[in-house]
Amino acid sequence: MEFLHELLYFLKTRKKFWLLPLIIMLLILASLVALTSASALAPFIYAIF
Repeated sequence: MEFLHELLYFLKTRKKFWLLPLIIMLLILASLVALTSASALAPFIYAIF
């Protein structure tokens, strides 16, 4: 949790709020790949992209 706190503090102090949507999308895609890599949903997820 300290990393998340430091990341948000960095974004706030440096006024880099435009990075927040990019970080969120990368986290969503990474979790989607990690969760569906060994499941029956994998063919359906790969068909989307």
